[in-house]
Amino acid sequence: MDEEGGITVRRALELPALRGGLPEVVAGADRLHRTVRWVHAGEVPNIASLLKGGELLLTTGLGVGARPAEQRAFVRRLAERGIAALVVELGQRFARLPGALVDTARAVGLPLVQLHREVPFVSVTEEVHTEIVNGHYALLRQAEEVHRRCTEALLDGGGVPRVLRVLAGFADNPVFLETADGQLLYAADSGSGTPCADPLQVWEGLRGQRGGAPPAGSVLVDVAGGGPEGGAGPGGVRARLVLPAVSGRLLPVHRMAVERVAGVLAVVLMQARQEEELAARGRGDFLTDLAEGRIAAEDAPAQARVLGFRPGGGPLLPVVMRPAAEHSPAGGWALLARTVTEELSRVGVPVLVGVRPVEGRVPVLLGLRAESERAAVADRVAAALRTGAERAGLDRPGGRPPVVVVGVAGGWAAASAGLRHAAETAAAARGLPERPWHDARRLDIDLLLWRLHRHDRTALAAFVDRAIGPLRDHDAASRGPLLPTLETYLAHAGRKAETARELHLNRQTLYNRLARIAELLGTDLDDPQTVLALSLALRARRYAP
Repeated sequence: MDEEGGITVRRALELPALRGGLPEVVAGADRLHRTVRWVHAGEVPNIASLLKGGELLLTTGLGVGARPAEQRAFVRRLAERGIAALVVELGQRFARLPGALVDTARAVGLPLVQLHREVPFVSVTEEVHTEIVNGHYALLRQAEEVHRRCTEALLDGGGVPRVLRVLAGFADNPVFLETADGQLLYAADSGSGTPCADPLQVWEGLRGQRGGAPPAGSVLVDVAGGGPEGGAGPGGVRARLVLPAVSGRLLPVHRMAVERVAGVLAVVLMQARQEEELAARGRGDFLTDLAEGRIAAEDAPAQARVLGFRPGGGPLLPVVMRPAAEHSPAGGWALLARTVTEELSRVGVPVLVGVRPVEGRVPVLLGLRAESERAAVADRVAAALRTGAERAGLDRPGGRPPVVVVGVAGGWAAASAGLRHAAETAAAARGLPERPWHDARRLDIDLLLWRLHRHDRTALAAFVDRAIGPLRDHDAASRGPLLPTLETYLAHAGRKAETARELHLNRQTLYNRLARIAELLGTDLDDPQTVLALSLALRARRYAP
């Protein structure tokens, strides 16, 4: 079997029926890799008109012609038709093949084989056709295996992005899901490690080249929709799958696989806002790749333009939100992304909003006119994110609001580091006092403690217990106020008057509490090292309750 589901001429000659005829290749020995699509036997001069290409033609030579000119014309017509090979059985018409026949076959590159013994053509036909059918069955099994893996990916919660990655990995080429009018919904890389341009760059190039027509050598399959009410385009097309030949040649089995995946996607995309969520996930993937260094700073602006982000020449501001709820109602992530984009577009802020449902975060990149706008834009984006989370059902009623962390503004290289820092800080900021937004620059200690907690929970818990364990035990036993008192005292840098005022205490009561704290801890609250340790322990206790 060859890779397209047929068999090669060489394989056909190896089968018992033809091998029994003692085949001799007299022309086109370098073309025996050609694919045999079918077998045909005939003895008429105009047999080329009955063929479609790819056939293995069996003949005794009765229709070849007696004169050299007829023989040359016979071979040329077959070559023009694109047959795989010509097999002539010696005996009835020729004792040996005419020179005109052989020379012309060599000239046009047509494999020519002579059989020195008589063979039943029906046996040749049966054997070759059986091989071809088996080959097509093997291809169907490969395509069905891709279909099975894609279905499993959906059932496991991987969603459309994982389905597209399965298909891209099978074809070893990037895969694109577009809207019916050609807008990118999602780009998936093969993940094979094969050197290749970024999928977004590939798609941008294809969009510029094809002008709506499928690029040469690619596979383009429509994903059926449910009619205009379901968001389908003209002719019931909801989306399109595009598989271009970038890293390697595409075969019929790849088309089979794309057609089966298109059927899976047709069902999935009938759910509300699936296309919007896919586009938002695609933007989230781009921002995550940028944060993790998989996209170079010099390549990022062009790829961002593909996703509709044109920030201008000012600094970029990275922002990350972690919603309070872990799961969103159907269409929730798409609604959140759309809400934020609309809210900020109204005030003229260029914004790229992505979603990462699996990690439970929303990465955002904004364009500033100047660094001085950072605080004002941060207020706007934080408000928009909270509004979006509420509308999307990602904000628990009566619970803690989402955590919004604003990173450091700068160029594309700074945006990469800033997104990564903000994403980590957003995880570390859970449990901090509520704020409209947290400045990532002011949470480095919390981030350090969070990393320590992830690395060695036991060590951090032991540190907290050593530092403030006696106070925690005291307050738990007597419902005493010593821990809040210490926290307020340290927050005011040891200024007793301000501490007493915030706690609504007279000075003597505060002095008594501080003395009791020092007694329980066996330490001096005026010692700088002690103050540092206690401050860290108080901040770390939410990781080691």
